[in-house]
Amino acid sequence: MREFRIETPQADLDDLRDRLRRTRWPEPATVDGWTQGVPLDYLQELCAYWADGYDWRRCEAEINSRPQIRTVLDGGADDTVDVHALHVRSRHENALPLILTHGWPGSVVEYLGIIDDLVDPPDPADAFHVVVPSLPGFGFSGKPRMAGWGIERIATAWAQLMDRLGYDRYGAQGGDWGSMITAMLGTGAPENVVGIHLTMPLAEVPPDEERLPLSREEKKGMLDAKRFRRFGTGYSAEQSTRPQTVGYGLTDSPVGQCAWIVEKFWDWTDCAGYPENTVSRDRLLDNVMTYWLTGSAASSARLYWESYGKTRYDTVEVPTGATVFPHEMRRLPRHWLERRFTDLRMLNRPEVGGHFASLEQPEVLVDDIRAFFRMVR
Repeated sequence: MREFRIETPQADLDDLRDRLRRTRWPEPATVDGWTQGVPLDYLQELCAYWADGYDWRRCEAEINSRPQIRTVLDGGADDTVDVHALHVRSRHENALPLILTHGWPGSVVEYLGIIDDLVDPPDPADAFHVVVPSLPGFGFSGKPRMAGWGIERIATAWAQLMDRLGYDRYGAQGGDWGSMITAMLGTGAPENVVGIHLTMPLAEVPPDEERLPLSREEKKGMLDAKRFRRFGTGYSAEQSTRPQTVGYGLTDSPVGQCAWIVEKFWDWTDCAGYPENTVSRDRLLDNVMTYWLTGSAASSARLYWESYGKTRYDTVEVPTGATVFPHEMRRLPRHWLERRFTDLRMLNRPEVGGHFASLEQPEVLVDDIRAFFRMVR
């Protein structure tokens, strides 16, 4: 395990700016709005700012202001990945270690705005030692060289990471793929994990005879999930079947990489049709940069090839809390979740917010993380 800092060569930033200025743009969509994808005028404006107004050095300094490490993990198999993580310890000695896991198209950038509140809360009894790893193949972690790095193996690697950091009793939190990895960490290391908190808890559909009547809110969740399956899963079909193919264009074109990611911030956030209503332009680009600078379009997409549609919904017996926002793409009925998460102690459904909880509703998320872990510390 060794200390790490991001040190982006200026040549990489100059190359990015040159590529943005030389973009070959397509014609506009044949309809207004986002129904065919990111509108041309919006993306041109965003990328003009990226080229001439955005400052990566600001974000680089923000990340580097937190202690970071890299360490080689094998996840219980033969090949290894050099994993990057932020590791911010609280000044309160009784703080609970907490590992936070992002998904796609997220990164450690998602959590930058809540780390300080978790580490140094008003009440020292709520303090955490915070660990935020970059998933293998994402951001500043290394890229797997062999197949097999699915979510089960990543969960095993996270248990190794926490052990290596000296933590034998800890909590875990995650969204998107991070929710699934966190649930598997709870099943794989129940002797170490005191509880898990999820923003996208998933479970199998119960058999007909075990289905209970749904509330109005739960029925809306089912309808929204149906819409998502119909109109919102093209990206996952491509990434789960041909991640290498999609990676070529995204690794070579910053505009392509930006559009591929920013569209999800339009579709998955509670943004009223405009991504920057919920996430600032700079923060959107900070997140895109973790993919562009590291050339991780293909390697991050490969997680879908490894795990999409192959997930086991094993019973989770460790204490579980969930905060499910109204614009989350999958919002399951409580009794579905209780069949899998047998000790579901908290299920909060806020009135606003979406998939990227720590960016959209950081105060709500922090409050719920604190409230849940008070039950299990």
